Amino acid sequence: MTAKDSTLKSILITGGAGFVGSALALQLKRAYPGCHLIAFDNLKRRGSELNLPRLRTAGVEFVHGDIRNPEDFDALPPVEVLIEASAEPSVLAGLTSAPDYLINTNLNGTVNCLNYARQHGAAFIFLSTSRIYPINQIERIRLEETDTRFEVSAEQPFGGISPRGLAEDFPLEGYRSLYGATKLCSEYLIQEYHHFYGLRTVINRCGVLAGPWQMGKVDQGVVVLWVARHLWQQPLGYFGFGGVGKQVRDIMHVDDLFDLVNFQLQNLDLVNGKTLNAGGGRAISVSLQELTAICQRVTGHVVPIAAQAENRQADIALYLTDNTRVTELTGWQPRRSVEQIVTDVYHWLRDNEAQLKPILA
Repeated sequence: MTAKDSTLKSILITGGAGFVGSALALQLKRAYPGCHLIAFDNLKRRGSELNLPRLRTAGVEFVHGDIRNPEDFDALPPVEVLIEASAEPSVLAGLTSAPDYLINTNLNGTVNCLNYARQHGAAFIFLSTSRIYPINQIERIRLEETDTRFEVSAEQPFGGISPRGLAEDFPLEGYRSLYGATKLCSEYLIQEYHHFYGLRTVINRCGVLAGPWQMGKVDQGVVVLWVARHLWQQPLGYFGFGGVGKQVRDIMHVDDLFDLVNFQLQNLDLVNGKTLNAGGGRAISVSLQELTAICQRVTGHVVPIAAQAENRQADIALYLTDNTRVTELTGWQPRRSVEQIVTDVYHWLRDNEAQLKPILA
C-alpha cells in the first residue's frame, strides 16, 4: 500500500450489507485498514443479515438505517467518500407491484445521499446500471444467431452500438423499466449536483454483477440462481426468445468492480464528473445455454430445463458493455472469467449450504 492509499480516512457505503456494498466494504477495509468504514443498510433484502457478522469481524461499522429517511443520516459522522450501492435492484419492481418503494429508495434515497455528501463535502461514487439504456432502443439492435447465443451484427442502423457492446452514447430516448428510470433520473441529479454544487462525482453504469454472497433470484442475480439450482438439482427454465436460452449478458465479478472503485478512490480528480460503463464486456459474456453447460461442468449435475417461447415483460435478448471509455481513461478492464465466477459461487454455496439453501433453494 502506498502513502497515497493510506490517506483515506473514512468511507460511507449505503446498501452496505447488500451483496455489492458488503463486498466493497470488506475489500476496502483490507486495502485501507486504518480507514473508518461504515456500512449503512435497512436489511430489507433477505440474506443481507448474513453479512453482519462478516462486517463486524472485519472491523466495518454497521449502522441500521434507511436512505429513504433523511433523518437517518443525522446520526452519521462526516466522511470523505460516499459510495451509493443501495437500490431496489429488480427489473420487475414496480411492474408486478406498487412502485412506491422502488421510487422512494432509488430516487428519493439518492437525493438524501447527495444532500448528505454535499453537507460534508464528500466525494460521491454512484453505482448505476446498464438498465438505464432503453428497451425499445436495444430491441432495434441487429443481431445474428449462432448455435448457442445471439451476437451483435457488425452493421447497425444507429450509433452507440458495435460488436463490443453498448457505449455511453447509445440512444437514451424511450422506456427502460421503472428500475432503470429511477437510476437514470438519479444520474441526472448527480450531474446537476456536480455542476452547480461542485460535488466530486463519478457514475458507474454496471452490467450484470455476480459473485459469492449474492442472494440471486429470477429477476436479479441469475448467475447465482443458475449455479444454486444445479448444485441442489432443482429445475430451471429458458423464458422468452424462443425458449432456447440464447439470450446473452455480460457478467462482472464483484472483485473486478472493487478494482475499478479502488482506482477511482485513488484518482478522484481523473474520474470526477465522468459517467462510465463498467461490465464484463464481450469477452466475459454468456448465454443461458452456455451458462448451463458451465454449471453442469462445475457442479457435475444436470437439471431439467423447461422452455417457454414467449418473452417476459422488460426482458431483452442481449446486453454487452462496451468498456472502451473506462479502459482508455483508467486502464481498468475486468479480469475474472465466467468460469471463475461460476466456480467461486459454487464453492461459496457448497461451503455455506446450511445457511443459504433456505434462502436460495
